[in-house]
Amino acid sequence: MKVELRKTIQFESAHLLPHLPPHHKCRRLHGHSFQAEIVVAGECDPQLGWLMDYAEISRMVKPCWEKLDHHYLNEIKGLENPTSENIAKWLWEHLKPSMPMLTEIVVAETCTARCVYCGE
Repeated sequence: MKVELRKTIQFESAHLLPHLPPHHKCRRLHGHSFQAEIVVAGECDPQLGWLMDYAEISRMVKPCWEKLDHHYLNEIKGLENPTSENIAKWLWEHLKPSMPMLTEIVVAETCTARCVYCGE
């Protein structure tokens, strides 16, 4: 049985988008209650009845969460221009090597605006 699991993390962070014109609201320092959805897919283990333990996803994501939560994103290597798109790609690059079943990262900076990244 092929399934897809989605695990959501939340992190509070400040950022600004340095390449925008000075008058743009996102060029000013501001914060978001970001949500990132980590998506893995594959075949269920027939004996266990699951693809993987959600706790294992949480354990693998925790080092990334610790770098993002309550931090100024622009100061994180690779996030000097911390758009939702770049945050999704940053998460992918940090998670994919140890999470081969990763298929998608969804980053939401508000409840109505999100970016979906599926690797390159």
